[in-house]
Amino acid sequence: MTPDRMLVTALGIGAILFIVWYFWMNRASGTRASLASSGYQEAMILVKGGYTPDVILVERGKPVRLNFRREETASCSERVTLPDFGRTAELPTGEVVPVEFLPQEPGEFEFSCQMGMFRGKVIVQ
Repeated sequence: MTPDRMLVTALGIGAILFIVWYFWMNRASGTRASLASSGYQEAMILVKGGYTPDVILVERGKPVRLNFRREETASCSERVTLPDFGRTAELPTGEVVPVEFLPQEPGEFEFSCQMGMFRGKVIVQ
């Protein structure tokens, strides 16, 4: 095998390994909700092509307020649902919409748009 073929092969394998790591092995640890003076654990979530941040860490037994701000007009992002907490909210463009709930049990609970294309997760510790 010639040196140029070895270099191309090595670069190809390196690119494949990077793609596997980036898409399947690289996991964000999440953003911890801050404790507000009102007693709520709060986090601001930007809705634009997805949820940012998409993983929120909270403590069980303390009320949570997720503030969603939608910065786009795609019909998929018009509503957010948190089925495990029985919450759904309309998200008008440019407005901050609070969604409040009380997590009682530890675990991972998903939230999503009405079509399930945008997804996020609340991790209760």
